[in-house]
Amino acid sequence: MKVVAFERSVQGTGASRRLRNSGKTPGIIYGGAAEPKMIELDHNALWHALKKEAFHSSILELEVAGKSEQALLRAFQMHPFKPLVLHVDFQRVSANDKIHVKVPLHFMNQETAPGVKLGHGIVNHILNDLEVSCLPADLPEFIEVDLAAVELNQTVHLSDIKLPKGVTVITHGDDNPAVASISQPAGAVSEAAEGGEAAGETPAA
Repeated sequence: MKVVAFERSVQGTGASRRLRNSGKTPGIIYGGAAEPKMIELDHNALWHALKKEAFHSSILELEVAGKSEQALLRAFQMHPFKPLVLHVDFQRVSANDKIHVKVPLHFMNQETAPGVKLGHGIVNHILNDLEVSCLPADLPEFIEVDLAAVELNQTVHLSDIKLPKGVTVITHGDDNPAVASISQPAGAVSEAAEGGEAAGETPAA
């Protein structure tokens, strides 16, 4: 995905406010061997790009003053109540250095999973993304979680997921976290419990 930016020479609160008033968003690109560079981007283009999942989890081609660099979106700041992007940070990436990125999970075959179709359960997304380590060339836009064989009251763990080649997951303590499950709706559980209590009641003498 290509992102066009321009060099920014003036910085400070006042300069940033004037920049935003002109339809631009201030930003910075840092990392690698080069010095950090102050940049500005078209606000509307950035606003629409931020709505795309791939913009947050893929290697971007960031063009500044006609020269392209590979970069990752690292952070962005939104206005508390206006639809306004206040600032954006990009990090340069090197083809030979591993990166740590949060990659979204895509849950496949949710409606046809046995636990949903036959067991009338609901799918619970315990995790919505995974932090991974890989080379830039191996970074996936998303990771699939296949629920095709998941029964009612079963849980899918990290070990059940087939990871793309060259990708490892950073788990922060739990080596095999739960990712998703299929369970009975809360109402169905309550009704079943009430039915059991009613069946066990003994008529008064």
